[in-house]
Amino acid sequence: MSHLELISHKLCPYVQRAVIALSEKNLPFTRTDIDLAAKPAWFKALSPLGKVPLLRIGDEVLFESAVIVEYLEDTQAPALHPADALQRARHRAWIEFGSTVLNDIWGFYTAADVTQLQAKRELLRTRFERLEEALDTGPYFAGERFSLVDAVFAPVFRYWELFDRIADFGVFDGLPRVQAWRRALTQRPSVQGAVAEDYVERLSNFVRAQHGELARLMADMPAAEPA
Repeated sequence: MSHLELISHKLCPYVQRAVIALSEKNLPFTRTDIDLAAKPAWFKALSPLGKVPLLRIGDEVLFESAVIVEYLEDTQAPALHPADALQRARHRAWIEFGSTVLNDIWGFYTAADVTQLQAKRELLRTRFERLEEALDTGPYFAGERFSLVDAVFAPVFRYWELFDRIADFGVFDGLPRVQAWRRALTQRPSVQGAVAEDYVERLSNFVRAQHGELARLMADMPAAEPA
C-alpha cells in the first residue's frame, strides 16, 4: 500500500475511529494534526467539507471517517466487520447509532443551562440503555472479537474521562454490560494510542471554552495547563 497520512485534530472522535482501525490492522501511517480554528489553505484545498479526518493514500485523498474505515476494511486484513452480510449490516447500523450518540454528547457539553443539561443527560441515558439491550456476553460489542463498532464507541466512552471528574451524572448506572464494555475498550492498546497523553486537559479547555452549564460546573476545578 502507498504511504498513509492521516490528517487530524487532537480532539476529534472521528479521527480516533480511523486511528483505531489503522492500529488494529497494523498499518504504518503518519499523523498530521491541524488547528480547525485556523485551517491551513492546503487543508481547505484537500477537504471538500472542511472536516477531519482525511486519509492521504499516495496522491489520493479520502474524506469522512466512515468512508476511510470502510476502505481500510475492504483492502486490509484483519477484518473488523463480521463475515455474515446480515451481521455486517447490523454492525453498520450501530455505527450510525454511535454517530448519533456523539451528536448527543456535543449537545451535553454545550448545554446552556441546567434544564438543557438534564435533558441531554436523560437522552444519553436512553441511548446507553438501548446499547445495554444490544450487548451480549462481551467483552466487546460482538463478543470476543473486536469490531468497527468498538472502534466507534471507544471515542464515545472516552469523553467520560473528563465528565467523571466533573460530577457523577449516573449515565451508566445499572448498565453492567455497558460498563464492562467501556472498561474493555479502555484497556485496548489501539484505543489507548488513539489520543495524546494530554487529551483530557485539551478536552477540559475545550469544554470550558463553550461557556455552557458543564463549563460552569467546572468552575471549582483547577484549570488545565494550556495545551
